[in-house]
Amino acid sequence: MSAPSCLRSTLPRLLRRPIPATSLRQPTTHSLNAFRAFNPPSPKRPLPSSPLRQHTLRHRRPASSFTARNRATISRNPISSFAAFLTIAVGLYGIFKAAETYQRYILASFHAYPEPVAKKLRRALYFTNSDLQPKEAIKYYREALQLAEELGMDPFSNEIIGIKVQVAGLMERVGNWGKAIEVLEILRRDCGAWVEGFGEKTGNEKKRTRVLGKTVQVCVKLGELYGRPEIYEREAAEERLVWAVETVLRERQRRDNLKVKDEDEGPWLSDGEIGAAMEALAHQYEEKDQHYLASPLFLQALSLLGTNTCHSVILMNNLAASLAQQSPRAAAATQQFAQSQSIPSSAAPAAPPASRGAMIENARLWAEKALDIAAHISPPVRDEECDVGCAVATQHLGEFAEMVGNQAEARRRYEEALGLSRAIGFQEGVEEVSARLRKLK
Repeated sequence: MSAPSCLRSTLPRLLRRPIPATSLRQPTTHSLNAFRAFNPPSPKRPLPSSPLRQHTLRHRRPASSFTARNRATISRNPISSFAAFLTIAVGLYGIFKAAETYQRYILASFHAYPEPVAKKLRRALYFTNSDLQPKEAIKYYREALQLAEELGMDPFSNEIIGIKVQVAGLMERVGNWGKAIEVLEILRRDCGAWVEGFGEKTGNEKKRTRVLGKTVQVCVKLGELYGRPEIYEREAAEERLVWAVETVLRERQRRDNLKVKDEDEGPWLSDGEIGAAMEALAHQYEEKDQHYLASPLFLQALSLLGTNTCHSVILMNNLAASLAQQSPRAAAATQQFAQSQSIPSSAAPAAPPASRGAMIENARLWAEKALDIAAHISPPVRDEECDVGCAVATQHLGEFAEMVGNQAEARRRYEEALGLSRAIGFQEGVEEVSARLRKLK
């Protein structure tokens, strides 16, 4: 039905007229209920069945079904399930051990430093060991030393000396041998000046022992660096090593004469550390073909180390080679020195050599002794030095046989040494023995 004409004319005016705010009444409860009465809620219809909904409903299972499925999986694949659980357990254990290692060895190693210094050192070690950037590492080492000085740390403490040695080690690692030597030379002079100026004062006895021992170790390292082919300053190397050996022997004699106890002045260098200094000097003399000076040092190092370690096998090999290359007179003097030391008579050949043949025989006995010692060393004491020592000793026996004209014995020993070197992956030994076999008639 169409609206009356009067009503049609009035509608546009009503739509254009603003409605007063008071006429906007809020709906009341009654009006809402009335609205609901005229609009009853539609009954809920079941949702259409769709593949997506069916998939969702199928996955709505009680929590117990997860355990049941796991049990079923384990029963069907016991080996794979065990391997999976084992992998997870190993992974968790690895995480735990990594955290423990970090706590014990990384953080604990800085406990002796104030936190500002330790913070710089952690950055320095990161750029030294993890992400090698020498310039960044040196910057943080320098800042750590400056902070340590400002905080009043002892410049001759093990911690500060350790930082300087670490800097030298970094320079050596990147092949900057000159800078490594420079750092260690400054450290050597500073430590030596302190020992001379303050070491004899009352109350400094233990510190004197510690600083003097560090100075000896620095000199041994300097001898090694000066002797490198890139530097090869023999005189400087010999000077540092001679000072180190003389110092350890002089200090040991002083402590013996005065009956000094470790509780009073602190422990001196161990026999192994003293033997290392003597061995380093012996190698220096050996490179200069001064075997008459090298042999007594090898013997002294052997007497300090003992004859039941793999390194003693190496020392016996060095001694055998040194004896075979010196004059009979020097060899006789060396043998007399050996008999005056604490080396057992069963280890040292008894009769002093009087001829070239006797000298080579003496060297052969030391090589045989090296093989015998190595044969009686078992893991975990046995290490790579024993294996290399056996190969080298066998090669020496071939050389000694060749020196006296026994070609058949020389060839047999060389072939045996070649097999040993190949078995342990000793490439240097393989090359040397192969060259000798080619030259052998």
